[in-house]
Amino acid sequence: MTTRLRRLLVPQVDVIPLVEDDLIWLWHWNVEVPDAEWKRWDGPYFGDQDDRSYRDFARDWRPRLRSGDRAIITVEGHRCGFVNRFEIDPAGGGWWELGLVIFEPRLWGQGIGSTALARWTRQTFQETDAHVVTLTTWSGNTRMMRCAEQLGYTVTGRVPEAREWDGRRWDSITMSLLRSQIA
Repeated sequence: MTTRLRRLLVPQVDVIPLVEDDLIWLWHWNVEVPDAEWKRWDGPYFGDQDDRSYRDFARDWRPRLRSGDRAIITVEGHRCGFVNRFEIDPAGGGWWELGLVIFEPRLWGQGIGSTALARWTRQTFQETDAHVVTLTTWSGNTRMMRCAEQLGYTVTGRVPEAREWDGRRWDSITMSLLRSQIA
């Protein structure tokens, strides 16, 4: 399928600021749904089971609301995922790491993640001093790697068998995109 045709088939995807009303929804997907399918693909980066109460979760997340470095992905106005970014030290060096998750598996494979990552990448270059953006995944997450490749990201780092997940060793993969590479 051509990129142009795919764009016509993808529903309206937006990346919008994270607000207080999003916290209960994020807590649901991060805590209340313990065996959520998305966690299998976040795999070795997710860590132990999160069992925080909503109150504790909200207290930890509330300071991040106005940072601009976390946002909600919506499809046709309905929340479906989350993006984040953080600057790699030293501050002011122009290197930002991005992350993305679509929580509901029924929405995977429809171009939503690609559209959201494209928007989040553009926003990061517009809103920060980023010279380069990276995202880190693992060699078992081929959908994430393909999503990033479609946008011009290239593999710039691979640490063999750095992550153990689901009874196997996997490579840690870093992909990057320079400001000068975006159209």
